[in-house]
Amino acid sequence: MMLFIEIVNYLVLIVCVLVGVAFVTLLERKILGYIQIRKGPNKVGYMGLLQPFSDALKLFTKEPTHSIVSNFLAYYLSPVFSLFISLFVWVVMPYKVGLLSFNLGVLFFLCCLSLSVYCVMIAGWSSNCKYSLLGGLRAVAQTISYEVSLALILLSFIMLIGGFNFELFNKYQEFIWFIVISLPLSLVWFSSCLAETNRTPFDFSEGESELVSGFNTEYSGGGFALIFMAEYASILFMSVLFVVLFLGSDPCSVAFYMKSVFVAFIFIWVRGTLPR
Repeated sequence: MMLFIEIVNYLVLIVCVLVGVAFVTLLERKILGYIQIRKGPNKVGYMGLLQPFSDALKLFTKEPTHSIVSNFLAYYLSPVFSLFISLFVWVVMPYKVGLLSFNLGVLFFLCCLSLSVYCVMIAGWSSNCKYSLLGGLRAVAQTISYEVSLALILLSFIMLIGGFNFELFNKYQEFIWFIVISLPLSLVWFSSCLAETNRTPFDFSEGESELVSGFNTEYSGGGFALIFMAEYASILFMSVLFVVLFLGSDPCSVAFYMKSVFVAFIFIWVRGTLPR
């Protein structure tokens, strides 16, 4: 019975993450609009609130297309697997009620991080397009490089708290946040997170000025939407993880979510400040 409750709770969490992804995309378009002295989406629904759902409906109702020379199975499975990993990694979040408690959550997170790069590489290779392949290879090189810094930072915290469970971070930050005692580490972590999620200024695998659109050049409709959702789910997860690691607070509190939104805002702010 408990396992059934945990599965239902996890499914509810996935739905909440997907809704959060929709509104993060809207938040990004609004913030970039105001940075560029324009309004952003404001026609669909009140103040453009229904714009993400309108975009999703448009993309998923488009006719799926693929190149004749592409590897059909890998081409369509890689976006699905990418979104699956981006949602599956949320099980490590230290929610105290109704969800699994991972004693090896840090290692599980690093495993999912390593797996996600294969989706990008296979998407680029299976498209059988030179631009997509170059984007995929760049993503592999970049992810392998910046995973080292993420792993070393996590290793230093593991030595500090004496465990691999993310729940321990809240316990050890009850009186002082880790960002106060390790500000340089937090800046390195945030920069590495930007690189891992292929965000500006580390968007080498999606460089529009060099690779058309990078590894997703040949994708349209549903496949493109799944890649897009996986990317923003990863951004949302990295924002929440930053709060867990450096701005410790109870995941059941309002302050936790306000901090997460603020970190997501900084992700977007960096993109608006450092245009390609």
